[in-house]
Order: sequence, then structure tokens, then C-alpha cells
Amino acid sequence: MLATAGRTKSKRSRNVSTFLILGLFVLALRSVPANAQNAVVLVGSGSSVPAPLYNRWTQEYAKHNAGIQMRYLTVGTTEGIKQMSHGAGDFGAGEAQLTDKERKEGGLVELPVVLVGIVPIYNLPDVHQELRLSGEVLAGIFLGDLKVWNAPQIAKLNPGMDLPNLPIQVVNRPAGKGSNYVFTEFLSKASSKFRAEVGTTPSPKWPVGTAAERSSDMAEKVKSSTGSIGYVEYQYAVKNSIPQAAVLNPAGKFVKASDRSIAAACEATEAPRWNSFSASLTNAPGADSFPITSFTWIYLRSAPSDSARAIALGNLLDWVYSDGQQFAVQEGYAELPAALLASVRKRAKDLQ
Repeated sequence: MLATAGRTKSKRSRNVSTFLILGLFVLALRSVPANAQNAVVLVGSGSSVPAPLYNRWTQEYAKHNAGIQMRYLTVGTTEGIKQMSHGAGDFGAGEAQLTDKERKEGGLVELPVVLVGIVPIYNLPDVHQELRLSGEVLAGIFLGDLKVWNAPQIAKLNPGMDLPNLPIQVVNRPAGKGSNYVFTEFLSKASSKFRAEVGTTPSPKWPVGTAAERSSDMAEKVKSSTGSIGYVEYQYAVKNSIPQAAVLNPAGKFVKASDRSIAAACEATEAPRWNSFSASLTNAPGADSFPITSFTWIYLRSAPSDSARAIALGNLLDWVYSDGQQFAVQEGYAELPAALLASVRKRAKDLQ
């Protein structure tokens, strides 16, 4: 009886979610300008991490091809994948690797779009030196084991720094977020305790902290709360002028996120074959590698049923993996290395 009720509740939740996203799709379609009413409108949904880039692509692509419009809805990585699996929308986007079930039963594939770095951000106004953190210390903070900023474990990584005796205010992301997946994957690799108690997941059960719904909310909460720490995609930290910590990588170097250090992590993982499109980039080898690096992926159907929309999506992907890359750089994301970009573009054509 209880099992039946649970299944009914789960089914009802999925139906409500699907109806919600379909309603958003309708609103997106209604926003198409009057002079483009005959255009094919491609609708995607997913993570807020690449949202500024997809929004920029929406504007720029429309200048070159009025016959194909794009709309992107920020609903979270997990929800974007779910909607693609349920047949809603034309593409998804996010930072979580697809599961075997999503690939086989959902008929989905993931292709890298750009590189992202998930950076620890903090608010310590009286600390003017560069803060250094390790994966083990970050795990202790987000597990709630380290409660004050001058804890011995933090002080040991920052000799000579006058750390305040201030409570650590943890800010995290709620369930279904791609940045959760990348951050928890890194922490799980760095800490056996974190791996056992939380694990790698887009929906962690955080033992401490307050939630920030979107990447922009995370940036705002940390920026406005003294003693706080959170994590956000690199370009959000840069654009909001929020201090970010240098993170200890497997080579024993403290590295801050930058276009170069994020690209170094990808190159160390992908070279020389340049074809591991779903590879994990966290804790990549190499002295210059930023250890909390990931792809942000576009999720596609391996066998689209609508030929007209498939052709339109193929045209869009051709542009994304050529002219569109310049806008990724302008929006603060690290572009794919040239050799990998060529491999991804070929794979995108094979799917058309």
C-alpha cells in the first residue's frame, strides 16, 4: 500500500514537472518577435552555469539566421536532462555526466560546449592576502567539521595570514545543480569522509549551510554575507568581483582558476586522443591544472524524430562550434582546445 502511494506520488511529481516545463516552452515560443514567426524555435533547458553564454548565443545567432531562433530556460542540470528524456525540448545543458540509463533508455548523448571552473568564493573583508584551500579542508567546511575561519587546518595552509576568529557561514546549492555535481566530485576525490557521507551527486544532502537557488544568487549571498563561503562558476566570481581561493591540485600546487589553468586541466586529461567527450576533469594531473574544472555539456538525442528540427539544430551546432566560440571567450568561459573542438564538431555532424 505504502509502495503504491510512493509510486503514485513520484509519478504525479514527474507529471507536474513536465507540465511546468512545457508551459515554460510555450512562453518562450510566444516571446519570438513578430518578424520571425515562421522561424524554427529551438528550446533548451538546464544549468544556470552556462546561462549567460546561451543567452548571448541567442542574441548573436539571431543576427545571422532569422529562420532559426533559440530560447534557453534556466531550470537546473537535472531537470534539463529529465525533460530531454521525457521528449520535451530540443537540447539540455549542464555539468553532470549522463548515466548509462540516460544514454541507453533516454537515447541521449553529451557533447562538450566550453570549459568551466567551479571556484570557492568567500567574504573575509579584513583578509587581503590570497586564501589557500585544499580539497580536504573544503570537505571539512562543507561537512560542518570546520566551523571557524582560524581553524588550525585552514591556518596551516595559510602561514602568516591573520585569519579571523569568525564563524564560517556556508552557502550551498539545492538539489539538481550541475555545479553541485562538479564540486562534490572534487570533494569526493579529496576526502574519503566526504565520499562516504555525501558522494558525487547533483543533489547532495548538505549537512550544513543555506541554499542559493541560482549561480547569480550564490554570488550575491556570498558577496553580502561576512564570513561566508560558497562555490560558483569562475566567470560569475570575476564579474561580481568576489575573492576566490587558490586550490591545492594533485601536483601539490595551489592554483587559482583562470582561462589558462582551466584549459590546462582539460589538456592534461584529453591529450593526445582528444575524444573523451564525457571525461571527468576534476583533480586533473599537471602543475598548472585548476582542480575543480569540468566541461559544461549540451545534451542531445542520438536519434531525433523531427527531421526539420534536427536540421535546424544541426545548423545551430555548426555555428556554436565555429563562430559561436568567440562569444564564449567574451562571456568569460574557457574555450575548448582546438584539437578537441575539431573532434566535437565532427561528432556533432555525425549526429545530424
